[in-house]
Amino acid sequence: MTSILDIQNVTKIYNDKHKIVRALDGVSLSIQPGEIFGLLGANGAGKTTLSSILATLHPVTSGDVLYNGISIYKDLLRYRRALGFCPQHQNLDPFLTVQENLIFAGKYFLLPKNLIQERVSRLLQELELERYANFNVNELSGGTRQRVLIGRALVHEPAVVILDEPTVGLDPDIRRKLWNHILRLKEQGITVILTTHYLDEAEVLSDRICVLRKGKIHTLESVKTLRERHNMARLEDIFLSLMQEDGLE
Repeated sequence: MTSILDIQNVTKIYNDKHKIVRALDGVSLSIQPGEIFGLLGANGAGKTTLSSILATLHPVTSGDVLYNGISIYKDLLRYRRALGFCPQHQNLDPFLTVQENLIFAGKYFLLPKNLIQERVSRLLQELELERYANFNVNELSGGTRQRVLIGRALVHEPAVVILDEPTVGLDPDIRRKLWNHILRLKEQGITVILTTHYLDEAEVLSDRICVLRKGKIHTLESVKTLRERHNMARLEDIFLSLMQEDGLE
């Protein structure tokens, strides 16, 4: 299968006043079309840096990222049209309603008015947001705002969606509902890159898991392979075992 994204020897260095921080150090991996790819790691491991690079929020220091075989830096606009991004910190416009936030996202991508209306109506229905369409964002619960963020990332029908800690701080029942929405993206053939601290979330949703440690790839396997290799049923136990092996516990 041809990869949709190829991360090639990507390094990211930040210059602090007192030291140089190598957030990513020669990371290379491929992401397949239609898979849910989980990014895991302790704080400071590099997962947020990698997702930010894939979201084009930060450039690489060295290396390259290919989308369908072509460097994203040769045509960033082309890549961004194929990309949906749901950030960790909710940044919806508080002066707009739910529906207006989604419409504005469609206008941002220069979609025709009739197509925007069609897609917004469908997303409101699919994400169970119809009753909140005319609510101001500040009137919504955290879980409902998160669904709006996901909807905003999908208005232009991207091929790749990056979800950065999409369920952080949400109640367990709301998290489960969002999991169903994320699995539905996979059913639609959308590639999902999932950054999460919740190991149960990564276990349920991800086809493959990439564990980063100190800016390098520590482990890159399917959940099934990890279970078989470590003879453990739960990803949480496997992750803790990996950290103990490396003296991180």
